[in-house]
Order: sequence, then structure tokens, then C-alpha cells
Amino acid sequence: MSTQTPGDVPVRRIDRILAFMSLGLLVLSVLCFVAIMIGTATGMEQADFAGGVWPVVGILVYIAPILAFLLLISVVIMAFVRRARANRGR
Repeated sequence: MSTQTPGDVPVRRIDRILAFMSLGLLVLSVLCFVAIMIGTATGMEQADFAGGVWPVVGILVYIAPILAFLLLISVVIMAFVRRARANRGR
């Protein structure tokens, strides 16, 4: 049995991909934030955060939520446009 009603517009693959990418970026950002908190709490000195993977982890905390928000906004805009086109066609 289908879960869609006759008036609903089907969800496209690109919508699912963008939504899961947004969720993944948010989870990645939270994990990076927790990693920085744990690294700071264990007594790592500031010099240890200057090398290795830590600069990338620090940048992801700032960049990933912004990208996730932009992806989510694009999904919402695409859904509104698709629904408007479907309603105009009736």
C-alpha cells in the first residue's frame, strides 16, 4: 500500500541526498566539537592543536553547520517550487 495521497508530489532522489548530507554535516560538526572539548579536557596544550588533523577539525566546527543550513534551505526551496509547479498544472 502506498503512503502517498494522490495530491502529493513524490520525493526525488536529490531531495533525499541533500537532506541526508545536511544531517551528516550537522552530526560531523557536533562530533568535531565534542572531540575538541575532549582534547582540551585531557590536558592537551595549545601547541598540539596546531598540527595534525586538529586544524581541519576546528574549521569543520565553523563551516559544517553553515553548509548544512544552506543545503536544508535548498531542499525547502526545491520542494516549494515543485509543489507550486504541480499545483499550477492542475
